Amino acid sequence: MKVLAIAAMASLLAACAAATAGDDAVQPGSRPLSLVGEMDPGPLKTKLLGCSAGPFRRTDFSIGHRGAAQQFPEHTRESYEAAARMGAGIVECDVTFTRDRELVCRHSQCDLHTTTDILATPLAAKCSEPFAPAAFDPRTGKRIKAASAKCCTTDLTLAEFKTLRGKMDASDPNATTVEQYLAAPPGGRADLASLRGTLVSHKESIELLRRLGVKMIPELKAPEVPMPYQGTYRQEDFARQMIDEYRAAGVAAAEVWPQSFNLDDILYWLKLEPAFGAHAVYLDDIDPTDGDPGNDRAPTLAELQALAAKGVRIVAPPMWALLSLDRRNEIVPSQYARDAKAAGLDIITWTLERSGPLKSGGGWYYQSIAPVIDNDGDMLTVLDVLARQVRVRGIFSDWPGTVTYYASCMGLE
Repeated sequence: MKVLAIAAMASLLAACAAATAGDDAVQPGSRPLSLVGEMDPGPLKTKLLGCSAGPFRRTDFSIGHRGAAQQFPEHTRESYEAAARMGAGIVECDVTFTRDRELVCRHSQCDLHTTTDILATPLAAKCSEPFAPAAFDPRTGKRIKAASAKCCTTDLTLAEFKTLRGKMDASDPNATTVEQYLAAPPGGRADLASLRGTLVSHKESIELLRRLGVKMIPELKAPEVPMPYQGTYRQEDFARQMIDEYRAAGVAAAEVWPQSFNLDDILYWLKLEPAFGAHAVYLDDIDPTDGDPGNDRAPTLAELQALAAKGVRIVAPPMWALLSLDRRNEIVPSQYARDAKAAGLDIITWTLERSGPLKSGGGWYYQSIAPVIDNDGDMLTVLDVLARQVRVRGIFSDWPGTVTYYASCMGLE
């Protein structure tokens, strides 16, 4: 099975290479049609089955979440190329910075120990917290301390960062060696421990995505070091530097959708970078499961109207927050979704294809509609409600080809 998987990876990598060579054909892959096959019978399934032969086209409705993170290590060149090949019209680089204040693409400032091979290199000595093996009770064998490490982009210079190789995001809490820690299977994603990707700086991501012909949706990540960093590098400097790199590369503001969970970042761009601020996406971290009472409720209509009055045009909550069940157990737009539209706000949402198998309710991303989620095909029903009833303008996906397939079939731009 591993040989077949490696062959499939090689095939897709070759297709991605063709994309960079100017072949514009969109290839959503076999996964979308397999999901259609799992759907419950009905008009939507019939419609989607009828589109199996394509043609498929690139669409801004399909947003590559960290690239195509279900199949390639996130925020790597290979992942971005795959997202473009799958038809994503917009691709994400999460932006953080190194010790020498260079911007790089990483989901978190301190995730290098699970998303790269740093612990297997001499640079492990520079990690904020070195690898510590799991500890077990010698009598019961029960784990009493999980294996751990903490390696941050701010532990390294850009040159050092670029020597690392990306891997699928995973770690083994029971590991007693670095090799075991790094070899953990990444759940529902590609289970190829040997798969490695090419890390990129933010500047390199701009050049790559422009060459691939896609738009850009960078997220300014919350720093995990005290700001101002090194005494002088302020949050405003970080926010400005990200936009400056698009301007220096000659990228039009209309091609860039800057994101942040920090409202102050959005307001900064609106005030001092209005051309880019016009597309700024205010991410909502609503999460009733994280124990933070500040994140456990949806904004009210008045609060959404206040955001719009400040110039915010786009909000981006997770998928579950936009959905609820009616009396007949049908999936419908939530009050949050209705209020956002009433406030005049556009909506982008996240993240399709981020959960494991949906046979048991879909987990965090489907929590508001879990009673009616029982197979992987249900994600296309969810996608249909988000597109046609909530009327989102785009959806992040770890396999952008699924959204591309749907959008092409339904004639969405």
